[in-house]
Amino acid sequence: MNTAKQTLITIVGPTAIGKTALSIQIANHFNSDILSCDSRQFYKEMCVGTAVPEAHELAAATHHFIQNRSVFDDYSVGQFEKDALQTLDALFLKNTTQVMVGGSGLYVDAVLKGLDYFPKVAPEIRATLNLELETKGLLFLQESLKKHDPETYKTITLDNPKRVIRALEVCIGSGKTYASFKNKEKAPRNFTNITIGLNADRALIYERINQRVDLMIANGLIEEVRALYPHKHLNALQTVGYRELFAHFNGDCSLEAAIEEIKKNTRRFAKRQLTWFRRDPHTIWFDYKTDLETILKICS
Repeated sequence: MNTAKQTLITIVGPTAIGKTALSIQIANHFNSDILSCDSRQFYKEMCVGTAVPEAHELAAATHHFIQNRSVFDDYSVGQFEKDALQTLDALFLKNTTQVMVGGSGLYVDAVLKGLDYFPKVAPEIRATLNLELETKGLLFLQESLKKHDPETYKTITLDNPKRVIRALEVCIGSGKTYASFKNKEKAPRNFTNITIGLNADRALIYERINQRVDLMIANGLIEEVRALYPHKHLNALQTVGYRELFAHFNGDCSLEAAIEEIKKNTRRFAKRQLTWFRRDPHTIWFDYKTDLETILKICS
C-alpha cells in the first residue's frame, strides 16, 4: 500500500460555524466517508443537545462515530483514537482520500497526532471524584488539582469538570503528576493531513450559537434532558446544554436562566475551541462563507 498518497482532510472550527455542511460537500467531491470527532455526538441518547446532523445530512454521505455509543458506556478518547485509526485503515483501502470533522480538539489531536498515554486508574477513584463534584462542587476539585499538580492546574481548562477529574484521578492513582506523563514520543501516522479551519466574526458566531440553542429548545431539548435527569452523574452528560438544565430540574434556577446559561457557556466553549485549533500553525483558515471551489484548491 502506498501510504504516502493517503490523505485525511480534517475540518475544524467553533460550534455552529457550518463544519457539517462543508464536510458533506468535500466528502461528496471525493466520494469519501466522514469520520465525526465530536465527542458529544457519539451518544445515541444525546441527539438534540449535541446538534447531531439531520437525517438528510447523514444520508448524503456515510458517517462514522455518530450515535454509535450509549451514555452508559465508558468510552475514552484513547479508545476513540484506536477505533478511528482502524476505521481509517479500512476506508483508505477503498479511497485514498477521507474526511474528518468535529469540534472536539482533543479528539482531533488523538487521530492526527496521537495521545499521551497514562496509567490505568482504579474506577473507584473516578467514582469518588464524581461524587465530590456533585456534593462539593467544581471549585473543590480545582483546588485539589492545584495541590496535586500545579503545572496542570495552570494549563488545563478548569471549567471542564471531565478534564479536571481526569487529571486528578491520574495524580491520585499513580502518585505522580498528570503533567509528568505528557509530551512523550508518539507513533507516526500513515496518512497526510490537511486541516481546514472555518471562522467568522465573533459577533456572528455568537449570534449563530444563540439561534442554535433556541432551535434546540424548540426541537425538544428540555424533554431530552429531562429523560436523562436520573442519570445526570454520568460522565457523558457533564457537558453544556445538559448541566444547565439539570440545575433547573434540581430547582437551582429558572428555565429562562438555564437557557441563558446554555447560550453563555456555549459561547465560552466556542472561544476555547478557537484557542485550541489556532495552536496548530498548519491549519488553513477560511471564512465560513468561502465557496467550495476555493477550499478544494488546497485539498488536491
